[in-house]
Amino acid sequence: MKYLKNLFLLAMLIMGLAISVLAISPGNEEAKKVKNRFLSERVVVTCDKYPNVCHIKGSAGSDCCVKKCVNLSTDGSNCGRCGKKCSYGKICCEGKCVNPKSNEKHCGKCGNRCNAESSCIYGMCSYA
Repeated sequence: MKYLKNLFLLAMLIMGLAISVLAISPGNEEAKKVKNRFLSERVVVTCDKYPNVCHIKGSAGSDCCVKKCVNLSTDGSNCGRCGKKCSYGKICCEGKCVNPKSNEKHCGKCGNRCNAESSCIYGMCSYA
């Protein structure tokens, strides 16, 4: 079985090399047409036409902004809504732009809450 698998892989490699050589050789217009047709048949699925594509495992997020899947609660370029960009030094946490160096609920990173007797300084709880 292992022998057949290796033989199949070798045959696929040889076919790929043959197609490449034929497509590169001058005067072989038919091979160039086949190569171009193969490359042009690539299908691009965008979330503006197919919104469910954002719910597929491995997607960047479940929301669609400018034909791209994003997470509106963590995306710094689309924080809370499409096109809302966080300013320099701020990050997007729970759909709001916050300064992680001084925010008590998001100290240093999203969701890192300082306790009642400490404060957030330089992104650390109870720095001093």
